Amino acid sequence: MTKRAHISVPGVSSRGDGARGITRALPDEVPVALVYNGATQAVMMATPADLEDFARGFSLSEGIVSDPAQLGEIEIVEQLQGIEARMWLSPERAAAMAERRRAMAGPVGCGLCGIDSLQQAIRPLPRVAAPDLRWNRDVIASAPDQLRAHQQLHDRTHAAHAAGFLRPDGTLVAVREDVGRHNALDKLIGALAASREDPGTGAVVMTSRVSVELVQKCALAGIPVLIAVSAPTARAVEIAQAAGITIAAFARKGAFDLYAHPSRIETGAHDVA
Repeated sequence: MTKRAHISVPGVSSRGDGARGITRALPDEVPVALVYNGATQAVMMATPADLEDFARGFSLSEGIVSDPAQLGEIEIVEQLQGIEARMWLSPERAAAMAERRRAMAGPVGCGLCGIDSLQQAIRPLPRVAAPDLRWNRDVIASAPDQLRAHQQLHDRTHAAHAAGFLRPDGTLVAVREDVGRHNALDKLIGALAASREDPGTGAVVMTSRVSVELVQKCALAGIPVLIAVSAPTARAVEIAQAAGITIAAFARKGAFDLYAHPSRIETGAHDVA
């Protein structure tokens, strides 16, 4: 059976005036195995949509490849138990992976499960080399509302995260959704690579809190600004500062808080250095 992003599921709704039978659209989540040159590198629970973008973005954001050209054909193969995203690496990347084999198993709420050392949890990151530009505060403040207008899976299910790519002129050029916030970001990074959109020239806007792994993924993808509707963790801010990434958090109702490299964003008469 072809797997779908959402499925209609029967249930019972209980309210103060009684109970009634209902049918709701709920997002699906299935095991997705990321397979490189015939060997499984990771198994993630993910929404079965935009899986080529997911495979490509995961490969970039986890440092398995540093350029999409190092990744060959992507084949999405449905199995009885889940889905395999089969990929083939260039010889040099295949050799590098053989040296650092590690198993990962990532449930929806956790992006660090399965790593085999504390050092891997806080890995060295490149510093993002962003263009010398200042973002208008209104573009940042309105970004979550723009994203909300493109969340089709969330509209149907009320249970999906989204990640979108925003240009400095306020144009939202790509949106991807998933039950997992990390997966949504990976799908977006993969979509940007497929369309040859330069991730260093824009910002990511997300419907979640800012965790360490989201900052790590942005750093490896070369994304200089991360906008989110909720809070960052203290460690995420520390890592963003070192990686040259601006965090605009609590972005809702026309306001936001800045953490790490606030000078990229115009805030008004009392701009902070």
